[in-house]
Amino acid sequence: MDLNYKRIVIKVGSNVLTQANGLPDLHRIEHLVEQIAAIKKQNKEVILVSSGAVAFGRSLLSVSDKCDAVATRQLFASIGQVKLINTYSDLFKKQNLVCAQVLVTKEDFRDRLHYLNMKNCFDILIQHNVVPVINENDVISVTELMFTDNDELAGLIASLLNADALIILSNVDGIFNGDPKNPDSKVIEHIDPDFNNFSEFISAKKSQFGRGGMITKSSMAHKISGLGIAVHIANGSTENVIAKVLKEKVINTRFAPQKIASGKKKWIANSENYVTGVVRINDGAKLALTSSKASSLLPVGLIGIEKDFKKGDIIRLIDQDNLAIGLGIAEYNSEKAKERVGLKNQKALVHYDYLFLTH
Repeated sequence: MDLNYKRIVIKVGSNVLTQANGLPDLHRIEHLVEQIAAIKKQNKEVILVSSGAVAFGRSLLSVSDKCDAVATRQLFASIGQVKLINTYSDLFKKQNLVCAQVLVTKEDFRDRLHYLNMKNCFDILIQHNVVPVINENDVISVTELMFTDNDELAGLIASLLNADALIILSNVDGIFNGDPKNPDSKVIEHIDPDFNNFSEFISAKKSQFGRGGMITKSSMAHKISGLGIAVHIANGSTENVIAKVLKEKVINTRFAPQKIASGKKKWIANSENYVTGVVRINDGAKLALTSSKASSLLPVGLIGIEKDFKKGDIIRLIDQDNLAIGLGIAEYNSEKAKERVGLKNQKALVHYDYLFLTH
């Protein structure tokens, strides 16, 4: 059976694109491009999130061990990104395809205007059959502005573009129910949106060349599937793995999508880093918001304002036990909210359409 995805984001990690010595695996990269070209012939839209700039940089230049680690990364990323995108450009050209380089930082997701400008850029590329090749701009990113890794970036891009699916190509067959090196461990092939116990048996070890590990992959995949996007974690070293995932002919982990969230809710869901205010809600409000019925946050459900905010800011909702319940856009400022705490018949502080529940 074919999985009927129209728009697919493919994320390929540095551990797939590099050899054991940390240098680029050109054969693997060429095979990836061939796979993308093959599925594009089926009228599918493909967006590629690719690591590998630092590995390419390492292949071009030697640096003394005395150099600062951040500066060395910037050096490798800046020279390596040129080589990486030129490699992709040459390989896509062989397949009669044009690719585009898009470098982003976390700051590009900071507000709705930047978010929509970025979306417009991708839309025009996709309309013209161009393959966007996206990477974090490691050259100017500093630690606090960096994505956890390209998995987080891929999740944000899949959400931004309302993708049907995100395929994460890693160096393992999926998420195992134990240590992958243990022969008794098996891949969990299907994960429902309400399942959240995988952290108990996933190894916290990071891959040799990547920044993130399976914990971050799983957390991101779980969140993105909750926004209505199917997420697959598969082995990028498997021959023709993308087609096999789409035809369900290879073992991989699939996070089943929940109901599709609106574009605005998807943006709010990915705005964790831009929260300004914090409000505490009572148990009645928590029950109403987390029930199956669509509910807005009314002032009668407020206990207090923990951190001030302006109208239009992203605010975090917490319960009486300090557990985060959701994120939303404030309909008015904290001063007005303080005046209305606990009062009935007041305008909603967060309307349901602008509310994303995390718990």
